Amino acid sequence: MRIPSFLRRLRLWACALAFAGAWAGAYAQTAKPVNLVDPFEGVNRSIYAFNEVLDHAVMRPVAIAYSQVLPRWVRNSVTHFFGNLADVWSIPNNALSLRPKATVDSIKRVAINSTVGLLGLRDVASTLDIDKHPADFGLMLNRWGVPSGPFVVVPLLGPRTLIEVVVYPLDWKGNLANNVDDVLLRDLLMAVSFTDLRVSYLQADDVVNAVAFDQYSFKRDAYLQRRIYLQNDGESPESMDDQP
Repeated sequence: MRIPSFLRRLRLWACALAFAGAWAGAYAQTAKPVNLVDPFEGVNRSIYAFNEVLDHAVMRPVAIAYSQVLPRWVRNSVTHFFGNLADVWSIPNNALSLRPKATVDSIKRVAINSTVGLLGLRDVASTLDIDKHPADFGLMLNRWGVPSGPFVVVPLLGPRTLIEVVVYPLDWKGNLANNVDDVLLRDLLMAVSFTDLRVSYLQADDVVNAVAFDQYSFKRDAYLQRRIYLQNDGESPESMDDQP
């Protein structure tokens, strides 16, 4: 299958960045064996520790208060609202991935949830068994064969792969909430979005604390496994018949 020219250029650029990042990480840690998945482990662990301090001081208490003050139906509506915005961005990324079913399902979800679902406050599409197919720009590139690159931890944002960092400005603009002209409203939406996301991980905190001897490694491996899961749209590679 012929890959469009702009995708070929992006693929070469991302491959070069991934190679350069892996080489630099390996060179910086020649004193010990290098994990090619996580060549920046020393730096990543330092940033992870910083993020954890910030999380325990600010984000986790805010998330707990948020979950205790607001009724569950309100929190669910907020989650559905931001999930609908994510479905909007999934449409072009699934289309560029040449995944017809995922594209059509995403269009259906946005059309139904934005109307009958009252701007996404209700997830009517899921009750109609219309599957969700998350797709950001990094996943789209992955599906064209662009490697994810090394694992990195970004201050405040947390775990990412190198390709996610490279295309982050595109994913940021792809979220309609970040294109609101009113600065106060835009900042409020961002704060609520981060809080809603943090609430979704509250129960996982107890699990990680109970089973993980090394929380950094546990969260890194879980994150990378989830990216692979999303890249395959929840299917095994052998069963994917519309993958480019």
